[in-house]
Amino acid sequence: MSTSAFIVPIDPKAPSSVVPNVDLAKLWATVPRGEKVDVGTTRIFYDTPATKITAASSLGDNFATKKGEAKRELVRKSVGSAVKALKALDGLKEVTVDASVDPHASAVAAHLALYKFSLKTSPPSPFNPNLKSPIPPKLEIKAIESSKEWDRGVTYAYSQNLARTLMELPANMMTPTATEFAGIENVEIFVRDEDWAASKGMNTFLSVTHGTNEPAKFLEIHYKGAPQRDAQPIAFVGKGITFDSGGISLKPGDGMKLMRGDMGGAATVVSATLAIAKLKLPVNLITVTPLTENLPGPSATKPGDIIYAMNGKSVEVDNTDAEGRLVLSDAIYYASTEYKPHTLIDVATLTGAMVIALGEIFTGVFSTSDELWKRLHAAGEQEFDRFWRMPLSEEFGPQIYSSNADLCNTGGRPGGSCTAALFLKAFAHGIEAEDGSNAETAMKWAHLDIAGTMDATRPTPYQENGMTGRPVRALIEYVRGLAN
Repeated sequence: MSTSAFIVPIDPKAPSSVVPNVDLAKLWATVPRGEKVDVGTTRIFYDTPATKITAASSLGDNFATKKGEAKRELVRKSVGSAVKALKALDGLKEVTVDASVDPHASAVAAHLALYKFSLKTSPPSPFNPNLKSPIPPKLEIKAIESSKEWDRGVTYAYSQNLARTLMELPANMMTPTATEFAGIENVEIFVRDEDWAASKGMNTFLSVTHGTNEPAKFLEIHYKGAPQRDAQPIAFVGKGITFDSGGISLKPGDGMKLMRGDMGGAATVVSATLAIAKLKLPVNLITVTPLTENLPGPSATKPGDIIYAMNGKSVEVDNTDAEGRLVLSDAIYYASTEYKPHTLIDVATLTGAMVIALGEIFTGVFSTSDELWKRLHAAGEQEFDRFWRMPLSEEFGPQIYSSNADLCNTGGRPGGSCTAALFLKAFAHGIEAEDGSNAETAMKWAHLDIAGTMDATRPTPYQENGMTGRPVRALIEYVRGLAN
């Protein structure tokens, strides 16, 4: 069995290849006539060239007519399908990809398709947190011709895979991520404790921590890559509930293990930050993630409790399973007032209502800024990590303003994701002109609800089912576009 293989994405109507000593047109002609050849249909040719394997994967019959985002996605599907086919072969060690059509998309697809999370002990798992030394990947993947675009795609995929791992790891195995940033320039990491949060008045965040014995943390990552070190930053805020039982308002047991991924917002913003720092993008970025479990216990917050948030507003807790907006509210207010970013994007597995609205295809976006929405949308289309804009309207207000406090943390089932976003809006300081006019605001804000896209129940050509790590690539691409 050969230990080395080539992957060649091909246009079935005009097959060609840069693989030496391989006549791909002749090989592809051996495919039975009349056989349906979909995008990603892969044919493996052994001892081609001598002692090696060539996997030819279809780009689809209409590839030549496609443009832009649609063409890039066909490349991802083709390369990802070929990687999945090859990783099932025993003895293969090295895969070389013809990435000439689109190096970035090829690299992304190859490395996402290679990923498969498991903690089974046979064969040994590379995700086992008790490993003394790392286990190398099943396949080493490289491009036939190296390029900056390929390397950038590898970085995008690595960061998304990191987010997938953080979301998949069970709550009892969550490991610190600070080591991922070791040796990366212009990065500072601060891990704050509960006493620090109390000194800041982060009472809504701390209210969620009362039911668990696991100490809460407030993680900050500062990346200063802008030419002007004091340039106004971008801010990312990620919900970091490392396990969510629902608290006193206990969730049903069926499927509760998925709530190990309720820190998906934190995982994705931290992983995107890692890529932005690795790529040395010329921006300043502040990333903050409130981290805690949400469990029932003798001291747990109860439905009906009223808490004063960091910004002074009173919040009634109607349902302790709507804890994400409680931890985010103080984090958003802290980031927006302490660092005064020009743009703040929060990411959270926030509402079951978003799963109902958009399923696992689109991430829901609520934004006060048309410009920010357009940039996020463009980044999502570029990476096929897609967004859908949702309504952010004060007409939902009576559902969360009609309690004994300024705000209630739930507004009932109707428009559940919309009332959650409206709740968070109250803590995004700087999104309205100080004089109440229509003048340009100090801060653009977007809330990304990833409850639907956090987990894939069915595989795609370049991802297995399981935690997705979305929208890491779209966030990186958004910042790269902003930097450019």
